[in-house]
Amino acid sequence: MRVLQPLVLILLAACTTTPVSAPIPAPVAAPIAVSTPERTPLLNGKDLSGWHGQRHFDPYKLAAMDAAERAKLRSEDDATLTHWRVLQGDLVNDGEGAYLTTDRDYGDIDLQLEYQTLALADSGIYLRGTPQVQIWDTTEKGGKWNLGSDKGSGGLWNNEDKGAWNGLHNSRFPSLLKDLPFGEWNRLRIQQVGERTSVWLNGTCIVDWVVMENFWNRELPLRARGPIQLQTHGGEIRFRNLMLRELNVAEANQILTSHCGEDFAVIFDGKSLAGWQGDKDSYEVEDEAIRCRKDRGGNLFTDASYMDFTVRLQFRLPPGGNNGLAIHYPGKGDAAYDAVEVQVLDDGDPKYADLKPYQAHGSLYALVPAHRGYLRAQGEWNYQEVMVRGTRITVTLNGTTITDADSAKAAPIGGQPHPGQSRKEGFFGFCGHNDPVEFRALAIRKQ
Repeated sequence: MRVLQPLVLILLAACTTTPVSAPIPAPVAAPIAVSTPERTPLLNGKDLSGWHGQRHFDPYKLAAMDAAERAKLRSEDDATLTHWRVLQGDLVNDGEGAYLTTDRDYGDIDLQLEYQTLALADSGIYLRGTPQVQIWDTTEKGGKWNLGSDKGSGGLWNNEDKGAWNGLHNSRFPSLLKDLPFGEWNRLRIQQVGERTSVWLNGTCIVDWVVMENFWNRELPLRARGPIQLQTHGGEIRFRNLMLRELNVAEANQILTSHCGEDFAVIFDGKSLAGWQGDKDSYEVEDEAIRCRKDRGGNLFTDASYMDFTVRLQFRLPPGGNNGLAIHYPGKGDAAYDAVEVQVLDDGDPKYADLKPYQAHGSLYALVPAHRGYLRAQGEWNYQEVMVRGTRITVTLNGTTITDADSAKAAPIGGQPHPGQSRKEGFFGFCGHNDPVEFRALAIRKQ
């Protein structure tokens, strides 16, 4: 069986944080209204409905437990929820007990909240069950300047500090210290799209579209979904006005596009196949999208040839849909081998139960397997970027990098020669496999 390729980059954003000092006073004035019609409250202001207790625990190990083991762990953690209480509408934790954890899992979100804490504080917000947007005492007396507390709250402290990556900021610390004095309410906003995080603290963006690393397994991208957790860490902390909006596909795609950069040239006018060549009879234009005709195949590729480039696009898969992205296609031959094919595949469909790793969506076909589990539901438009630098190809799907490899250094899988893996110039296109896979919003930036 054959499977095809997609190409992707990466995008994400969010911002907010603040501190507090001396014993936290009871609220005097009404909380600042941060609710909007678009957001829904995560707390009802009365009790802990919708939340449970969960300690700092590896989600992969949790998933591997049998039901009885998970129930036992949950019972033990829930027994510590006495350390959490709702007081005059505020959520208060005394610094002990399991983390307060949403019953629901979330993917792409826009979260707003306010927090207030004390001297020596050390807390945070886990996203998708992963640490964390940091909250702590940023004063010298707090005793953690050696860990970076002097740089302020709101950073992705559990990231490994790698500096710049592909020209994009990838750090564990916020860009500015925006914490308020102890006793004041800090306003925090977090936006998560794919593996990209942006944080605003007290109205200033301090983390701008940074990759949130998978603390539990740094060889894997951040999980696609998971709970929100409020960390307890030895000092009292209060939260209020926790408001969340789950980003829909259109919002997420718009955010991803906005972080893609400039100087992209549109390569599909939404009306015709002008600018394209190859098996044009096997493709049609419908609703501003290029669609492979059902039970037809072949390669459709650009008139222009490219060396280093980034392509951005959206695609929609029918159930079991199969296509691919041709990289550096020479204009003839089998794109899977005479070029590099980035798979475009509904790899979660039951018909692909025996799929080989190198055939999964986003894989460099017969060369490099992609990370799985980041496709949207069938029928939704996925956003993808593929960045090509020489023979290095990076595929980012819905904001998460699922493939990043040098095709020339990969050992071909299956024994068939792969002359295209070392090509550094050629056409970009699609590799049809009889399924009505659709593509739209196509643009390329030459490097």
